Amino acid sequence: MAGTGQPPLTIWAVSDGRAGIEAQALGLAEAVARLRLADVSVRHVRWKAGIGRLPWRLNLAPRLALAADTPIAPPWPDIWIACGRATLALSTRMRRWSGGRTFVVQLQDPRTPLDAFDLVIPPLHDELEGPNVFPIVGAPNRLTPERLAADLARFNDRLDALPAPRIALIVGGRSKAHDLPAARAQEIGRQVASLVRESGGSVLASFTRRTPPEARETLTQELAAIPGWVWDDQGPNPYFAFLAKADAILVTEDSVNLATDAAATGTPVMTLPLPGGSAKFSRFHRYLQESGISRPFIGRLSSRAHPPLRETERAAAELLRRYDTTNSR
Repeated sequence: MAGTGQPPLTIWAVSDGRAGIEAQALGLAEAVARLRLADVSVRHVRWKAGIGRLPWRLNLAPRLALAADTPIAPPWPDIWIACGRATLALSTRMRRWSGGRTFVVQLQDPRTPLDAFDLVIPPLHDELEGPNVFPIVGAPNRLTPERLAADLARFNDRLDALPAPRIALIVGGRSKAHDLPAARAQEIGRQVASLVRESGGSVLASFTRRTPPEARETLTQELAAIPGWVWDDQGPNPYFAFLAKADAILVTEDSVNLATDAAATGTPVMTLPLPGGSAKFSRFHRYLQESGISRPFIGRLSSRAHPPLRETERAAAELLRRYDTTNSR
């Protein structure tokens, strides 16, 4: 972190609080704070009853529509980093409210005119262009070598006791574009169990909130007879430790966040197809494959490592470059 002699920047990481959305805003804010002295604050947007279900453009007085427990009020931060549809009614007005003092960053494609923002950071596969657009591969995340090492240290005794190769199975599930029915979960479970038996290793299985209960139960049953750790939501989450310890990572194709996390480790990554899909997801996975980062799972382990994906750090450096340019005018 560079010392500048200046007071710390104030940075707000703003989202609706959902884990995958918050991780993007907070991950970028933390990356900026590793480059420049800064105080990072997490802010969750909560709307009064019914307002959050309206198209955000119909929210004409957003500060009055905020729930009482939402800490969105002056003094405004130096840098506002927001992610998700729930933040747009605020993000699009923040420069006006702050008199232009707040540098406004919006993650993902806001699907609104871009001149309300100082910087928009969408995934490359959205194919968004503009002078204030800085596309990155995947999504910002909170994964760093230091965090991987710290989380691994908490769980390493249990993980060390499992035989290698240790195969991380990271499972998403149902979304707008994909689904994970029990039949597909059973197929994945049997493939992974067979792979573990053949390799003599173990499985490290982690699910998300989007994993359907039936799919999760089916996978847990299929993996029960092989060595490993299937996390059951009890106690601290070993997700980052699983990624750090894995000799190979299998990840379902439905989540850009999960695939980006896996890609950031440098460990061989294999993707598991799910029913559904979209052109955007196809572009994303095609880029990872063409870059040598991942390959489709075909029943056997890949030994192909790759340089860790470090797009969050690249985005943080660009954010500060533009912030400094704006404030030097």
